[in-house]
Order: sequence, then C-alpha cells, then structure tokens
Amino acid sequence: MGLFDLSGKTAIITGSSRGIGRAIAEAFVDAGARVVISSRKQDACEKVAAEINEMVGEDRAIAVAASISDKQALDHLVEETRRRFGQIDILVCNAATNPYYGPMAGISDEQFRKIFDNNVLSNHWLVTMVTPEMTERRDGAIVIVSSIGGLTASDTIGAYNVSKAADFQLVRNLAFELGRHNIRVNAIAPGVIRTDFARALWEDTEAEAALQRAVPLGRIGEPDDIAGTAVFLVSDAGRYVNGQGIVVDGGLTLRGRG
Repeated sequence: MGLFDLSGKTAIITGSSRGIGRAIAEAFVDAGARVVISSRKQDACEKVAAEINEMVGEDRAIAVAASISDKQALDHLVEETRRRFGQIDILVCNAATNPYYGPMAGISDEQFRKIFDNNVLSNHWLVTMVTPEMTERRDGAIVIVSSIGGLTASDTIGAYNVSKAADFQLVRNLAFELGRHNIRVNAIAPGVIRTDFARALWEDTEAEAALQRAVPLGRIGEPDDIAGTAVFLVSDAGRYVNGQGIVVDGGLTLRGRG
C-alpha cells in the first residue's frame, strides 16, 4: 500500500452531496475507500452516490441522509454504515450552518444556539458514536472541517467564526484524549472556496476580482483544493499528524484577513 492508499477503508463524510464534502468523498474513493454520502436530503445523497459508483465502476458509495441537528438521525447514519460496510475507519465532519449574517449584537439566542449545535455539538456527537470501535481496533482518523473564520474576525459572520474557533479546540482536546488509542483527530481550515455556502463572497465579478487580489495565489479555492489535504490527513501519509489545524486558503490569512 502507498502512503495515500485508502483501500479497504470506510469513511463517513457529512455534507457530502455537494461542495467540499463531495470533493472529499470523490478523492477518498479515488484513493480506494468506500464512502457514505450524507446530507439532509436522501435523493441528493443517492444521486451523488450513484454518480460516484458509475465513475469507479463498482459500488463503493452509499447514501444515508441525516440532519446534523438530529442526534437520532446521526446515530442511524453510524449504525447503517456499520450494517452496510462492517466498520467505520474515517469520519469527516464537514457539514455546518450559518443562519445569521450581521453584527453579533443582532443575533438571536436561537440562531446562536443553532450555530453551535450544528457546527460544534454535532461533531462531538459523531465522534463519540464512531470512536468506541476505533478504540477497540486501535486505529482511526477523524477530520473536522473548520474555517479560516476561526482564526480571524468578521462583522457579518462573527458567531460562525466563534463556532469554528471552538472546532479547533474540540480537535485539540479530542486528539489529546484519543491519541493514546491511535486515533488521530485534525482540522482543515478552508479559505474562500467556490461553493454554494460561500456564494455571496464570489457570485459577482467584482467580488471575485477583489478576492483574487487579496489571495497571494491570485484565485479563490475550489472544492478539490481541500480534498487532497483530507486524503493526506486520513491516510498513512499523515499518520503522525494529530491535533492540528491545516489552513488551506491560498495564503489569504497572511494578509490578516478572512
């Protein structure tokens, strides 16, 4: 097996019916893994799983819808993965939400709680669900997709950024607790990526041109730019990387902005 070979591994990836999550799923399959496509809508998940299976010529992707706000649905996601694939080797917590844009003084308690429940607590739930078997096997890899927002400040997505900063600490603490069982936990912090989630930042030509000027590499990111880092972190290539947050932003945070 090569350093980046994921043959025989099974991965759950939340928020994988589009954007970064889908790119990670496709990269994992390309590296030999089996993947579980999960987002809120079953039909969207099934479409992506079918397209991946057609791409590789065999059934290595299944679809299991689950809302990250629903603990019971996440438990079903984990149990169905075990039933279909036998075990879980990799977890990627990619799904997140941001229901509020504006200064933090204007956010409601309900919106703040939703951001934390979906972006932090749901990750904790999933980790606690998959790690017992990883602990027993003394092998596992977990990636939480955070954001450069967790390293910077904003007058429009402040609560989201606070939740993403919390994800960095969640990763550090989990890595400290689980490392003794040979379970690695790391974070990826994407910059501005061309996804629906970040559409407001790049959807018009002026906005994209401003971003291109701000990013040292001269372009905004694509979902595939994140996928390679995910493969590295869950494969043998990253077997001694634990508790880290890897920034993948084209150099944007070098300017002290996000």
